[in-house]
Amino acid sequence: MRKWLSAALCVLALSAYAPASQAVEPSEMLKDPKLEARARNISKNLRCLVCQNESIDESNADLAKDLRILLRERLKAGDSDEQAVNYLVSRYGEYVLLKPRLAPHTYILWFGPFAVLLIGGLALYYARRKSAASQAAARVEADLSDEERQRLEEVLKS
Repeated sequence: MRKWLSAALCVLALSAYAPASQAVEPSEMLKDPKLEARARNISKNLRCLVCQNESIDESNADLAKDLRILLRERLKAGDSDEQAVNYLVSRYGEYVLLKPRLAPHTYILWFGPFAVLLIGGLALYYARRKSAASQAAARVEADLSDEERQRLEEVLKS
């Protein structure tokens, strides 16, 4: 039993260090290693529109394959990295980017979580402050003698 357990742990440990599987097929690869490296670098930052949380470099979906081929065609045609990405964005929208650009129409994506956290923190602060004030007032009221309570009621009525 111990041998099986240690063998399973070894396999698990080794699989954690294995490189991520790449879906790029040899037929898609460019002959020029520099262009292929550029294509791989760009495709790691483009989202598979089918899988949604994988890059097109990792996805086996047909659309991801088409995007990889289209990207390589653009690079072979002489486009710069930015031009190739802009072409894909113009064709498929900014959703194709795994990391959205910082622009006015994406501010809510970039700053929304911080705003929600700030608003929640302020609400919690004011709720605790109000609770502490009401508890302090209750303690003060409980410590008053009967004579002091009557005097307080007279002051509050006038």
